Amino acid sequence: MTTIPQQAFAADRNVDVRATPQRPERPAQSTRRPRLYVLDGLRLVAALGVLSWHWMGVQRWPDIWHGTTAHLMPAGHALGSYGWLGVELFFLISGFVICMSCWGRSVGDFVTSRVTRLFPAYWVAVLLTSAVLYFAPHRWGNDTSRPSLMRVLTNLSMAHAPLGVNDIDAVYWTLWIELRFYIIFGVVVAMGLTYRRVLAFCGVWGFLSLISASVNFPLLDAVVQSQYSWYFIAGMAFFLMYRFGQNLLLWGIVGFCWLMALNRITIMLHTNEYGAGHPLSWKLAAGVVTLSFALVGLAAVGAFNRINWRWLTVAGALTYPLYLIHQEIGFELITRLSRYLPPYPTVAVSLAIMLTVAYALHRLVERPFAPLLKRGLAASFAAVRRNGEPAQAG
Repeated sequence: MTTIPQQAFAADRNVDVRATPQRPERPAQSTRRPRLYVLDGLRLVAALGVLSWHWMGVQRWPDIWHGTTAHLMPAGHALGSYGWLGVELFFLISGFVICMSCWGRSVGDFVTSRVTRLFPAYWVAVLLTSAVLYFAPHRWGNDTSRPSLMRVLTNLSMAHAPLGVNDIDAVYWTLWIELRFYIIFGVVVAMGLTYRRVLAFCGVWGFLSLISASVNFPLLDAVVQSQYSWYFIAGMAFFLMYRFGQNLLLWGIVGFCWLMALNRITIMLHTNEYGAGHPLSWKLAAGVVTLSFALVGLAAVGAFNRINWRWLTVAGALTYPLYLIHQEIGFELITRLSRYLPPYPTVAVSLAIMLTVAYALHRLVERPFAPLLKRGLAASFAAVRRNGEPAQAG
C-alpha cells in the first residue's frame, strides 16, 4: 500500500501578486496584492485529510489501536478511508503556489525559496522521528524499527528515494515528487517566466505524460510523473487565470487535467483498498477530486477574495511541519493514549499534541533558521554571478 500524506505536501506559503492582466510576452514584475488566505486553509484541510487516512482510514496496523479502526470507530474509518486524496489537493495547490512564488524571480531566488521552505523543518523532523523510532518500544520488527545511521543521514538529503533508501517516515515519499516538479519547472524559470512559456510548459508536460502512461519507459515516467502531473499542470493554469484572467484555453487545460485525474484515480483506489481493508468507491473519490479542482478554481477567479481571516496564515504555517511528523510520532502517541482513552478522544488529544509540536517547529526552527539559510544562499548565488563574469583584459 502506498501511504499518503505530502504533501505533500510542501507547497510554499502564498506569495502575493497583482491580478491585473499584463502583456504575456514579458516576464511580469513582482508586485503585491492581498494574499489568498483560502489556500492556506485548504492546505491544512489536505493535511488533516491525510492524517485521517493514516490514523483512522488504514486498518492493517491493528497494533497501533489495539484493534481495527473499522471496529473501534466506524464513522471515523469511513471518513478516513478517503483521506489519502488530500495528496491530490496538495499537488493542485502546489502547482498554483510554486508558479506564483517564482514569477518575476531568478533561478537563484527560486532555488533559495525552495531550500529555505523545505529543509529546516524537514531536517529536524527526520532527526526527531528517528529518535522516537530508535528509543521507543517498537510496534513491529521490520526495517522501520531502529533506523540505521546510514538511513538517517541519507534521508537528510531528501534524495534517498532514488537511491533505494527507505523513508524514515513513509509520508516523505511525496517530497521526491515535489522536488522533481521543482527541477523541471526550474528550466522555465531559468528562461524567464512568461504567460506563453508557462502555457507551453503545461502543454509539453501534458503531452509527455500521455505518452508515458502508454509506453514502458521508466525514465520518462520518472521525470514527467504521469500519475500526478495533471494536478501540477491544472494548478499552474489556475494561477494564470488568477494573474491574467480567465479564458477558454485555460479552462480547457484545467478540464483536460480534471478528466485525466479522474482516469488515474483508479490506480490509487486499487493501491489504497489494501490499507482500508475494503473496496473504495470511484464515485466518492472522483467527487473529492472534483471538489478540490472546484475550490482552487474558485480561489483563482476571486470568489474567496473577501476571506482574509488572519488565523488562516497560522493554519498554512502549521501544515508542512504537521505533515512531516504526524505519522510515526503520531502512531507512538496513539499506541499509548488508546490504552487509557476511547478512540475519538485519543484522536483529539493526539491531534492537539501534534499541532503543538508543529507550531513549535514553525516558531523555533522555520522562523529563525530560514532567514539565516536564505542570507547564506543569497550570498552564494551572488558569488556565482560575480565569479561567472568574463575576465577583463589587463
